[in-house]
Amino acid sequence: MKKQIDGYWNVTPRIKDVSFPIRGKMQVVFYDGRIIIMPISAFPSIKKIPMKERKNWYLIGGGITWDCCTEVIHPEQILGNYALYNHDVI
Repeated sequence: MKKQIDGYWNVTPRIKDVSFPIRGKMQVVFYDGRIIIMPISAFPSIKKIPMKERKNWYLIGGGITWDCCTEVIHPEQILGNYALYNHDVI
């Protein structure tokens, strides 16, 4: 009999949606149902993106970025698992 493991131990986080519903906050929705709301001050490169451009994000290598941004934000950064994070510059 297999033992049930609770939580997200064997789940690869995949970003489904990104929005900015509250001034100064970024909301990230993952395909597994998790929703993370965090201050954009955690990502200075996002803070520099004009408000009207923030909705134009896209996925690259599993992370998110914008045309006017030189950084790719990876799920591991958002979830705080820095051991799995590899920084990619585009």
